[in-house]
Amino acid sequence: MPRGDGRLTHDIDPQDAGPQDACGVFGVWAPGEEVAKLTYFGLYALQHRGQESAGIAVSNGKQILVYKDMGLVSQVFDESTLDSLKGEIAIGHARYSTTGSSVWHNAQPTFRPTAQGSVALGHNGNLTNTAELIEMVRQREDLAGSATKGETATSDTSVMATLLASFPDRSVEEAALEVLPRLRGAFSLVFMDEHTLYAARDAQGIRPLVLGRLERGWVVASETAALDIVGASYIREIEPGEFIAIDENGLRTERFAKAEPKGCIFEYVYLARPDTTISDQRVFSVRAEIGRRLAREFPVDADLVIPVPESGTPAAIGYAEESGIPFGHGLVKNSYVGRTFIQPSQTLRQLGIRLKLNPLRDVIEGKKLVVVDDSIVRGNTQRALVRMLREFGAAEVHVRISSPPVKWPCFYGIDFASRAELIANGISVDEIRKSIGADSLAYISLDQLVEATNVPKDNLCRACFDGIYPVALPEDDLIGKHLLEVQDTLPLEVI
Repeated sequence: MPRGDGRLTHDIDPQDAGPQDACGVFGVWAPGEEVAKLTYFGLYALQHRGQESAGIAVSNGKQILVYKDMGLVSQVFDESTLDSLKGEIAIGHARYSTTGSSVWHNAQPTFRPTAQGSVALGHNGNLTNTAELIEMVRQREDLAGSATKGETATSDTSVMATLLASFPDRSVEEAALEVLPRLRGAFSLVFMDEHTLYAARDAQGIRPLVLGRLERGWVVASETAALDIVGASYIREIEPGEFIAIDENGLRTERFAKAEPKGCIFEYVYLARPDTTISDQRVFSVRAEIGRRLAREFPVDADLVIPVPESGTPAAIGYAEESGIPFGHGLVKNSYVGRTFIQPSQTLRQLGIRLKLNPLRDVIEGKKLVVVDDSIVRGNTQRALVRMLREFGAAEVHVRISSPPVKWPCFYGIDFASRAELIANGISVDEIRKSIGADSLAYISLDQLVEATNVPKDNLCRACFDGIYPVALPEDDLIGKHLLEVQDTLPLEVI
């Protein structure tokens, strides 16, 4: 039974959740191995990509069993549950909701019966033509019979699963090759029927997906860090527009769309683990280079460089290396403050960032600090942080941000605030500086960020920074209308 159906709160402030990724996905085909446990460890490595729910689907060749629940991977699964999930194929999912509410019904993998068996599917990303796909589902309901008729579409993932199950005269693989070219937006998928593991990535490759090799099988995952933790060797990224099927006959691949690479630049800034590799670049190294470039662009006379842990640490190291200012840990992070089902009282909420970070007075007192963070969304967290550092004796607080100002919402799988709530929308950097109370504030420029990734600018999605969306948002789609409505809206009053 599900543990709850309320929206989970953020570990600092529910009103300043910051950028969150939609999900982490993992799939394994490995006869003779404990695939459920491999998937559990893979999801553990991907926990940072989604903390609201977790699930695993396993096939024993005859049927697919799905176990999912609200909470962290370690909360949802225990030894006895994993031991009961026997099979040769498994997929797993760790979710942060960006479409569909945070309830058990929307936890993944999503399961659907088909005319020939069943299908389970996990999705990272957001589709932009969901309304069109729902209409396609309606048109196919009579053809699909009892397999899918009556299923309620509560997320874009459920729509995709229903479509895959709606072809009574085709296999899941044949249905996928019919459905995948019709999807628009961002999707990195892992799915399975009773005998085959499948993976697919949208034509732009916005969200990451990689392929790995086990001694006796194959693995697909959102990040290379998940391959590392299960002992799989990295083979390559699954290409944009590529569909992969893995079964007893081996691995086969087919292209369903022309590749037009637009990988998410925010993966390099924040979303991916620092030990992950994207486009042959180690994310930690990219973030350190971002910090070095940030120091060259915006130097400051200071005594100490400190990161906002953990996401600001690599860039802070790079900033310190380039500037010659000593690096230090001035903030201690409480590693055990995660998402919780417990709603904080107003009194506890006012403590804000202290639930997560606490300054080291003997390190920062009397010092001119450079504080390096990955991004500013609404500004509430940075405002509280600057205030706290001053209370603990910091002489000056200079904030450096390892991404450009976030001015536009993401429709491809990151849960940014709406544009009206983004602090950088409509006001200057100096006005933001005054709002958060810093002595100085600087963001890395977009050109410098792009150069740090070593990826051509045209091969990156930069929409949250420049408003150029690589996949069109149709005007008759709900999110397209939302974009048009908010594009000229000024931000909420800055307090």
